[in-house]
Amino acid sequence: MNAEALSAAPILTVAGAVHAYGGRPVLRGVDLALGRGEIYALLGPNGAGKTTLIRTLCGRIRPDGGTVRLNGRDPARVAAARAGLGLVPQEIALYANLTVGENLRTFAALAGMPHRQIAAAVERALALTRTADRAGVPVKHLSGGYQRRANIAAAIVHAPSLLILDEPTVGVDIDAREAVDAVIRGLRDLGVAILLTTHDLDQAEALADRVGFLREGRMVLEGEPKALLAEAFGTQMEVLVHLSGTPDAAAEAQLAAEGLARTRQPSVWTRLDADGYAVAGTLDRRLRQVGLAPREIRVRQPSLANLFTRLAEQEPAA
Repeated sequence: MNAEALSAAPILTVAGAVHAYGGRPVLRGVDLALGRGEIYALLGPNGAGKTTLIRTLCGRIRPDGGTVRLNGRDPARVAAARAGLGLVPQEIALYANLTVGENLRTFAALAGMPHRQIAAAVERALALTRTADRAGVPVKHLSGGYQRRANIAAAIVHAPSLLILDEPTVGVDIDAREAVDAVIRGLRDLGVAILLTTHDLDQAEALADRVGFLREGRMVLEGEPKALLAEAFGTQMEVLVHLSGTPDAAAEAQLAAEGLARTRQPSVWTRLDADGYAVAGTLDRRLRQVGLAPREIRVRQPSLANLFTRLAEQEPAA
């Protein structure tokens, strides 16, 4: 978080938010504060309560308890508070047959912007999202990456103080993701408060000033990524073993016996150790002895993915 974000009053505050559906608790006392010019990544497994929390921030539902304030006002009760919010949903929320420019003019009008201000607002949104070169192109003819950036442009055309992005780079390639990330950083540098949800933990680690882990409706951990990782893992390193193919059951047993755990990729196994480089050499030798010649062994600093896995494996609080 930059110094200005620390010194200024938060743009968004959530205090003790609770909510239930049909008697089933979904939010269990969530606290959250987000300052000007800060990127906050909200992380958690499916069903953790992220969608309900976002709907609460947008004023679409009123929490059963606790408070939500956007620029000091309740977005569920005060329309002017919602005017300070921009929402970028996971699905492309644009008119496919309209051009990018036509979409932005439409969204500016829907936001209640005076007609005389719309042209300048559209030009600004196009510049900030680096889509000016596609202003005259129908959305349906854009690449996935440009559609993502145009989606952001539509959400910021009315110059909100808080921008919420739900999985902003899902389904795009690495170049498109980097372009979207650059747009997000540029908005942060202009003072926009940004909250994003993502399952891309590498993106969260690279972008976010702070991250929060939501689990079963509770914020179980929050802080700056580097500080959280240092506290959780100290001097440990992650050792990644890349195999040439998917191991069978016998091979999986051998890998598990070496303290390795499978990642989301069946051919990639991992473990944490304080002496990662020495362990890498030992693993290579031992696995080759049992016929599991690794294609590659990498040693790297632990990541948010390691922390996410550790939190998921912990017993939930009573």
